[in-house]
Amino acid sequence: MNQDQVFTIVESMLKLMILLSAPVLIVTFLVGLVVSIFQSASQIQEMTLSYIPKILAAFLTIFILGGWMMKHMIDYTKDIIINIPTYIR
Repeated sequence: MNQDQVFTIVESMLKLMILLSAPVLIVTFLVGLVVSIFQSASQIQEMTLSYIPKILAAFLTIFILGGWMMKHMIDYTKDIIINIPTYIR
């Protein structure tokens, strides 16, 4: 296994990580933004008010996109396992 193969594996791993984590992060960011705007408008300054909607939004996003995420993880794992003989040479 040479240095180029290692960089290729790490690069594809990082791309997959960003691809899979982006939807959850974007949804929780938007929910947090909406909750903070609501808190500013209503002058409710409770710090813990934003946690529950963010957690629910993250779980809902994972529930909806879980199959898509799992498909990408399985495809990546299959690709790595299939290419093991080429990495060993």
